[in-house]
Formats: sequence, structure tokens, C-alpha cells
Amino acid sequence: MRDSPTVTTHKLTSTDGFVVLDLDDAPMAIGIVRSAPKVLVDGAKWLARSETYRYAFFDRKVSGASAAVNAPVDAKAEAIAAFATELAGDAFSTVHLSAGRGISPDDLAELRSRDPRPESWWSERDALTAAGIVAAAGQAAGGLSGRTVAIETFDAMTSLLPEMFRVAGATVIEPDVSEDANAVLHADVDVLVAGSKVGLIGDANASNVVARLIVPSGPMPVTAKALAAFGRREVTVLPDFVTTSGHLAAWPVDGSSTDAAELVGAAISQVMTHEKGPLLGACEIAEAFLGTWATVPFGRPIA
Repeated sequence: MRDSPTVTTHKLTSTDGFVVLDLDDAPMAIGIVRSAPKVLVDGAKWLARSETYRYAFFDRKVSGASAAVNAPVDAKAEAIAAFATELAGDAFSTVHLSAGRGISPDDLAELRSRDPRPESWWSERDALTAAGIVAAAGQAAGGLSGRTVAIETFDAMTSLLPEMFRVAGATVIEPDVSEDANAVLHADVDVLVAGSKVGLIGDANASNVVARLIVPSGPMPVTAKALAAFGRREVTVLPDFVTTSGHLAAWPVDGSSTDAAELVGAAISQVMTHEKGPLLGACEIAEAFLGTWATVPFGRPIA
């Protein structure tokens, strides 16, 4: 990502880490913190950008954020504790983070007291996010009854998806990944649900994707080149920052829906007929809202 004038990277003083804020002029920032021996700042900026577009699409004045603690395994506990203490200070009073890879919710316990998200957001977010993903697929596919679905499961949230898709009437295909790590991505199905990492589906493997509908379950799984290739093949790629937003139902504002399926389903319905496709259409909707109160950042959240 080329640096946008709106992006600020704060290096921590207590440990080797950083906090990326996508919009300086936002009243609050929301995102995740991850820990590994080395987390790249560029990747964190993209994750923050995806969060910015999520909240903007749903008309919320929130900046995306993304933080990291760089530490080897034997020093991680001490480093994360130092990070949490520094984030609890006044300098980061409007930054609200949840645990990402390498971090446990307990590691951030001292930050919860000032976090605006209600308890139901924390306790139900996996189920709500999963419900939104299923609703997005159903809306885009015109119903799931009789549809075949392949699901990339990689965390607690995505492990909920197979049963939820079955309840919705879909047939879940489970390819054997022991012989081919990409078996799920290349499964002969109607709907592919994937999102384990940014740029998962790129120019090199897009041609092997059989599904006609790609429903992201994580941030930015489809690269710009793959998106263009899919467009030529009339394969629909849904906007990840919308499909994974079911948890916002637990944190309603201004009369927004408290039903995850309804919230996300209605959003997908709004973008399905956009002339540029649902992903770019969703970007334009987010940017239109951003333009009413902030500087629209340079670079859309597409890998």
C-alpha cells in the first residue's frame, strides 16, 4: 500500500510494536492486534483500510486500526503485557482493539473497560459474523437450497459455517485437502467461502476456481488481478468488508438492524446490481460516506 496522507503509524515505546490508524480525523478507531516474531506494517495498513471501509459502508464514522506486537515466543507474554499497558494510556484512548492471531482475549482484558462495544459483541461475534456470511451467500445466489458450497475453515468462526449452510439448504462439499492444499479453492461447487489470508486467490490460481460465487470469510482474499479475471468469466466476488460484518448487529447505531442476517443480506442486495460489480460498488458506497466527513484514503481494500 502506498502511504495515504490519512494513515499514521505509531511506534510503541514500551515494546517492539506499532499501531496503525487509517484516518486521523475519526472520533474512534477499531481493529485487531496480532503478535508474531515480525508483523509487517504494510499488511497492517491493509487490514486497517478494510476496517475503515466496513464502518463507512454502514455509515459509521470510524477509522480502521491495526496493531502488532513483534516478539519471539519466549518473550511474547512480557511484550504483550507491555503493549496492553501502553495502549491503556490516554494517547490511545479512542483506539479499541480485539485479539487477532497470536493474541488471546485475556491479554487485552485491561482495555475492555473503555471499549464501546457491548458484551454481546464479544460473546456472540463469531456466530453473528457466520450468520452474515451465510446470508450474504444466500442473497447473492438467490437462495441456498440445492446449492453446493465449499468452505475454507481456519478459525472458530468459520468452523460454524458448514452446519449453518446445511441448515440453509445447501450441500456442503468437503474436498480432501490432505493431497491438495488448494482442494477447497478449486472444488467443483456453486459457492466458495474463503478468506484465511489476504491475497489467497491471486492471478496464478484464479483460473482454477470453479465456483461462480466467492463469498469472503476474511479480509481481502481476492487480489485485484484475480478480481479482473473473475469479472471476465462472470464470477461474482462479494465485498469482504460487508460479508464479514454480521457482528455489527450486536452494536447497532441509529436504528440499524440487530439481526445479522438481515443486516448483511440487505447490504448485499444493495450492491448486487451495481454496474461495476458488488465489490467495487461497495467501495463506492463506502467512499461516498467517507467523503462527507473525512479525507477518502488512497487505495481501496483489494489485495
